[in-house]
Amino acid sequence: MDLEYMKRALTLAKKGSGFTNPNPLVGAVIVKNNKIIGEGYHERYGGPHAEINAFHNATEDVTGATMYVTLEPCSHYGKTPPCADAIVKKGIKRVVVATQDPNPLVAGKGIQILRDHGIEVHTGILEKESQKQNEIFNKYITTGLPFCLLKTAMTLDGKIATGTGDSKWITNEASRAYVHTLRHRYCAIMVGIGTILTDNPYLNTRISGSICSDPIRIVVDTRARLPLDANILHMNSSARTILATTNLASLEKLSQLEAMGIEIIVTPLENAQVDLRYLMKELGKKKIDSILLEGGSELNYSALSSGIVDKVNAFIAPKIIGGSNAKTPVGGFGIDKMNNAIFLHSIEVKIFGNDIMIEGYIKGECE
Repeated sequence: MDLEYMKRALTLAKKGSGFTNPNPLVGAVIVKNNKIIGEGYHERYGGPHAEINAFHNATEDVTGATMYVTLEPCSHYGKTPPCADAIVKKGIKRVVVATQDPNPLVAGKGIQILRDHGIEVHTGILEKESQKQNEIFNKYITTGLPFCLLKTAMTLDGKIATGTGDSKWITNEASRAYVHTLRHRYCAIMVGIGTILTDNPYLNTRISGSICSDPIRIVVDTRARLPLDANILHMNSSARTILATTNLASLEKLSQLEAMGIEIIVTPLENAQVDLRYLMKELGKKKIDSILLEGGSELNYSALSSGIVDKVNAFIAPKIIGGSNAKTPVGGFGIDKMNNAIFLHSIEVKIFGNDIMIEGYIKGECE
């Protein structure tokens, strides 16, 4: 039954998606006499952890029970007291942990506290599933850098727009709805200035009938060409907007943007453009743990060639438009030899109506 209870804990953990960043997703289930008597999950950043919520929701005394938790209970004081201490005080007899916490402040210490107090601890139950669920947290807590997902949408012949620039819509409603769940899950959305000038998007989250949050909006704009009347600058949204630029930008323009509440990050030049690796470090310092990259072909190439991309979601619609001038998802200089092509691993294929989405990793936890 350990597998079934841990699956339930993972399902609970998922409910926190989009609300706990930069904290992990965690679910907990308390079982006594082969019956679930308490459940909880980490609901929001700064709020009680999954274990504490499970105790609060318990329907009877938890003494002697088994707790299933998707991530090692914390052992340090952060926004809340250590969960490992609470588990000891509550008299839990057995704890089943999916995976050890990669946070250096925890990293096995929580499990050791439990064992030191005579609690039976089992680890590794649905470990891979738990690690994938927290792939964002795992990278950010160990490197200080955001986890980056590159999302593209193209036709069957590999085009992201017609030769005239028309791109609405390549994919169907189901695919676009899924992208909005990604916008809710990821802390920030990043685009290039070309996307702003061409499409003038809002870069918000639209999920019908659901409470959701808008991502932080990041515009990569080497010369600060962002129009002062762009939609993203005039939205009823609490999400911040960040302009990533360089010393090629006009100081007057930057002052105007700052006066409108826009955060400015000035990076060194890398190939006459924004240095994306430098940018990732600065965004990490701002507690931005994840980025959904919805760039055009040039930004996509720059992101891939700079090595900041961890994962790819490539949507493919069963449409053919042709056109030698129609843009493809990745532009730039390209790869000289096939042997040097960027290779995806751990591939999954998902279907959204008639659309296909290929998901794969470039590097990271899920190799």
